[in-house]
Amino acid sequence: MHRVWPALLVASLFVLGVPVAGAIGITINATPAEPRVGDTVTVSGTVTGISTIAVYLFLTGPGLDPQGVTLDNINLPTGRGLFTTAPVNMQNNTWSYAWDTSVIIGTLKPGKYTVHVVASPVERMRFNEGESSSVDITFRPPPVTEAETPLDPVLPVAACVIGSVLYLGSRVRRG
Repeated sequence: MHRVWPALLVASLFVLGVPVAGAIGITINATPAEPRVGDTVTVSGTVTGISTIAVYLFLTGPGLDPQGVTLDNINLPTGRGLFTTAPVNMQNNTWSYAWDTSVIIGTLKPGKYTVHVVASPVERMRFNEGESSSVDITFRPPPVTEAETPLDPVLPVAACVIGSVLYLGSRVRRG
């Protein structure tokens, strides 16, 4: 009986130390973590435990649908097949998506947002533990540009007068 306990101890350590085969895992990170509205943010990560050709991304944050929205159109709620997708490199199970926030549909305001990644295209409340991950991104206001100085009103008028004189002068015949 005393010989059984060490064997059970070794067996339990082996079972606890070996990861479950087929467990799905997804990671995500964002660079830069504090971009300005209008910057390009690279969202990337890894997928383990499944063979998939794509991962599905969506965004939550202030003023957005609580179920999430697509990254390219923040007016469009996710679900029912509407997601932003990122292809998975099948050789090393990595994925990457360059999110250009200067060309999205909708108004992205400064603040804290969360980008979510899921392994299957299901609504936010329906995915399983381990089949999703998220990263927070804090958007700062876009850079302030100097206001353009309007042209002096005399310049266009002077250009028109000079152009007219040159044109009319070339039309006069010399006799």
